Amino acid sequence: MNALIIEDEKLVAHELAASIAEVDPGITIIGTVGSLKTALNWFAEHAEPDLIFADIQLSDGVSFRIFDQFALSCPVIFTTAYNEYAIQAFKVNGIDYLLKPVDWTELQRAIARAKTVMKSRSVSTFDVKKLIESLNGPTGTRSTYKVHFLGNARNSWVPVNVAQIAYFTRDQLNFMVTNAGERFIVDYDTLDEIEQLLDPACFYRANRHCLININAIQQVRGMGNLKLNVKLKLPNHGFDVDISRDKAPAFKKWLEK
Repeated sequence: MNALIIEDEKLVAHELAASIAEVDPGITIIGTVGSLKTALNWFAEHAEPDLIFADIQLSDGVSFRIFDQFALSCPVIFTTAYNEYAIQAFKVNGIDYLLKPVDWTELQRAIARAKTVMKSRSVSTFDVKKLIESLNGPTGTRSTYKVHFLGNARNSWVPVNVAQIAYFTRDQLNFMVTNAGERFIVDYDTLDEIEQLLDPACFYRANRHCLININAIQQVRGMGNLKLNVKLKLPNHGFDVDISRDKAPAFKKWLEK
């Protein structure tokens, strides 16, 4: 059985590989990738492995994005320090998780469960898309996303409808900017956390520092280096967003949904 490890901490990846070899010598680690970008490149160039061990929070994004771009059918065992709510969602969907630091017995159980899934090839017991949805809502099948955010401006809190938000950006703090050009601080630690609360059909993670609303986009221009430049509507037209060459195909696909 071939397995891929997706983990941005080299020491953790090394220890995980050693533990896997101890638990099941029949598993061959065919690669270790340390970032979302590297993982996307890896899957673009290789056939999918039999099994994936994936951290959730990577240095340049969340590993769930891999499944947005590649239709993978192999089991995935997530290694995470996620909250209890997410852990419960994993169990409901029939896929185990490994809470860092990885426990040997838990690893053994997770691998055994993955083998059962591979033998049955049952979509009903293993569905990565369903897993991603379950992480976004207490029922496991989220039909709605966050409707309002509280914005802080000059120590005053203002509820802002999500439909009125043009983009979120990260400076030293996280900010949201409305379609009217109003700028508010939002009380979240990371853009990753905000991203999980938004409808992915409406908001796109353009880069590490920006989430943009599709309804705030005025036009998209191609650049000579295969990058894309996104121009927002007035009054936010001065905020240009560049989409990298690697992200450009996925961004175009998102615009066409």
